[in-house]
Formats: sequence, C-alpha cells, structure tokens
Amino acid sequence: MYKKILLPIDLNHEQSWTKALPTALQLCRDYGASLHIVTVIPDFGLPLVGGFFPREYTEKAEAAVTQRLKEFVLENIPEEVQVQRIVTDGKAYEAILRVAKQLKVDLIVMASHKRKRAEDYILGTNAMRVVQQSKRSVMVVR
Repeated sequence: MYKKILLPIDLNHEQSWTKALPTALQLCRDYGASLHIVTVIPDFGLPLVGGFFPREYTEKAEAAVTQRLKEFVLENIPEEVQVQRIVTDGKAYEAILRVAKQLKVDLIVMASHKRKRAEDYILGTNAMRVVQQSKRSVMVVR
C-alpha cells in the first residue's frame, strides 16, 4: 500500500517527531516502505533581512542541520528501515509539499499538537496547510 513515507521533523522541537516517528517506523515495517525524513531550514522572507547575514551563513546553517539530521537518524532509526535524509529551505509547509511531490511519496506522516505557545501555533498551522494542500495522503499523529 505504501512504498515511500515522508516524515517532516523539526530538530529543535521534539514534539514534531516523538509520536509521529514510531508511527512512521511501524508503517515502514508493515509495508516494507522506505522512510524519507525532511527537515526545513526557514528562509528569511524578505531579501532585506537576508542582507544582514554573511553570504556563507546559509551554507553553514545547512551543513550544521545536515549533521544534526544524520545524528538523529543514527540514534532513532533502526538499521532495517531504509531511510533518506533531506534538508531543504523555505516555508515549512511549502517545502514539505515540494519534497513530497519530488519524491512521489505515498504518505506524509506528521505531528500535530495543542497550541500552547506561539511556536506551537506555527507548527499546527503547517500541519493544517499540508493536509489542505497535499495531493498525497497525510496522516496527522496527535
């Protein structure tokens, strides 16, 4: 039923993966699917804002996030699960939808949680936008 499963995570927010990861792993085992973990580096929005950062900032940020994602996979993904790590940039929901389309995934598994703080609201909004705009199936884990 599922061959490719996309799991968006925010490495800075454990709640973005603590419940969704076990679900995604179980689905990978059940269906023999591959797991594609994506994390998104936020963009700066306006070019004016980006102008305040050195040119190499984006490259350094991407290298650091790539290393953290590699460590995350080593610590949390069993060897029997085929996994691909993806680091991309942009608005979270747009990047998730873009990667899902590029990889032609069958399912997006992502977390949603109660909105307690402003940053939780943003994570909830991203999940909502992915559900509304995705042409792929989306499983929201609470």
